[in-house]
Amino acid sequence: MADVYIALGSNLDSPHSQLDSALKAIAQHPDIQLIRVSSRYQTPPIGPQQPDFINAAAQLSTQLPPLELLDALQAIEQQQNRVRSIHWGPRTLDLDILFYDNLQLDSERLTIPHPRIGERAFVLVPLADINAQLRLSNGETVAQLLANCSQQGIVKSPFGEA
Repeated sequence: MADVYIALGSNLDSPHSQLDSALKAIAQHPDIQLIRVSSRYQTPPIGPQQPDFINAAAQLSTQLPPLELLDALQAIEQQQNRVRSIHWGPRTLDLDILFYDNLQLDSERLTIPHPRIGERAFVLVPLADINAQLRLSNGETVAQLLANCSQQGIVKSPFGEA
């Protein structure tokens, strides 16, 4: 079984409900076990003018290979009407694979670890909730990356746990 970390985000159509539905679908998948989920955070968007996001992170265990896991997560996004029309635009649901064991993968469809993780406090803050000592291939921990990343505008959601 692979140890996997994913990021979850939504800023359309009741974001908390979107995350609830996504986590339920992940937990019900026969080849995925949901291990831990971070608190939720309200975060400012990157890119075009749009509503704030609700972000979280989750730890999974799966026997699915990385691209099959990506397919499963994208199917969940599609079930929740994810539309990919604007780069960094608003979305009902975004599910990104951040880490998959210690695997390093760079394919046309998927890069692991996620290539911009060190620049994204909206990913690092919830990820630190569940494993601040997780190490990237360069040896840096999530906590170290977070210490060098602006957390401006990131607020723990009043809804608390995911």
